[in-house]
Amino acid sequence: METVEAPVKAPAKKEKKLRKIMIINSKATIDSVYAALILANGARMEGIESEIFCTFFGLEMLQKEKMDHLHVATVGNPGLHIPTMIGGLPGMETLASAMMRKEMDKLDIPPVSEFLEIYKASGGKVFACKLAMEMFHLEKKDLWDDLDDVLTVGDFYNRADEEGTQIIFV
Repeated sequence: METVEAPVKAPAKKEKKLRKIMIINSKATIDSVYAALILANGARMEGIESEIFCTFFGLEMLQKEKMDHLHVATVGNPGLHIPTMIGGLPGMETLASAMMRKEMDKLDIPPVSEFLEIYKASGGKVFACKLAMEMFHLEKKDLWDDLDDVLTVGDFYNRADEEGTQIIFV
């Protein structure tokens, strides 16, 4: 009599759940800043912990004087579908930025300062990069009042050291 062995079951896959999203923003263009805010806020709406870390030019989204006056990059931006030479003409950046803001207003997308307040009220966290602040000679008083903290890159990575954490660079 021949014995039949039961098939060996593969071990059950452990479900990996996204628990925390950490977004690095290094640019000051409207599309980059709003991408970071929309992704971070969307995570909060899904019950996912989220943080935004602003470094280099991304610090402009936190600068009180600049946060609501960001522009669209018109030179070398393939998404605009205009030649670089035309994008560099005087007034093109202002025109493209005004057009983008007009479309965002139609969709009721708030200005950066208001969007940050909404995000923060949902439990989101916002951090500034210490090295970038030193490079651009910025002080904490120059930045958005509700900033959670100024971090080194090491501090940032320590905050990411949890299972279920993903880092996104915009």
